[in-house]
Amino acid sequence: MNRSWVFAAVISCVCASNTAVSAGNAQNGAAKSAVCQACHGANGNSANPQWPSLAGLGGDYIVEQLQNFKDGKRANPIMLGMAAGLSTQDMQDVGAYFDSQVNIGLEADPTYRSAGEKLYRGGDKARGIPACMACHGPTGAGNEPAKFPSLHGQHAVYVTEQLNAYAAGTRPPGPGGIMPAIAKRLSADDIRDLTAYLEGLR
Repeated sequence: MNRSWVFAAVISCVCASNTAVSAGNAQNGAAKSAVCQACHGANGNSANPQWPSLAGLGGDYIVEQLQNFKDGKRANPIMLGMAAGLSTQDMQDVGAYFDSQVNIGLEADPTYRSAGEKLYRGGDKARGIPACMACHGPTGAGNEPAKFPSLHGQHAVYVTEQLNAYAAGTRPPGPGGIMPAIAKRLSADDIRDLTAYLEGLR
């Protein structure tokens, strides 16, 4: 691993961060999230690979994404309907509830896991791809103040869809606007390998 490359990526992520702290109430969020649990699981662990697990994802990140759906910045008819009636406090409470849950994890595809781990941890300097762990952490737990979501134990199918959306410009760029540029540099094989690794990351 090229440590200077990883360090540079870490600095980039730190500079993109903010110090916002979720003002949500997890207890209130448990009741407000009842309709969400039908798709995302009662404890935030989704059984459908097209629906993300929300357990431990990051409260502020969840709030931001709900607001993006409500504002139409992320195109999803189902989520638009779900988010439309939520107040800021509702979003904060729902985010706090799901963030308080534990992601139980999934299983990685052993065929691709090793290559995915190499890219996640070391990046590819020649192609301008920073180590994913610089922003999302060595265990994939994310960075809550910077709104970099937890990725460990997330469905490979879902993460693949989101990386492709970043590359296509159909999803907001996120903190620092870095994800579209990174996603465009990832090949289909890179995405397959990375998402396989993330799905089994504990």
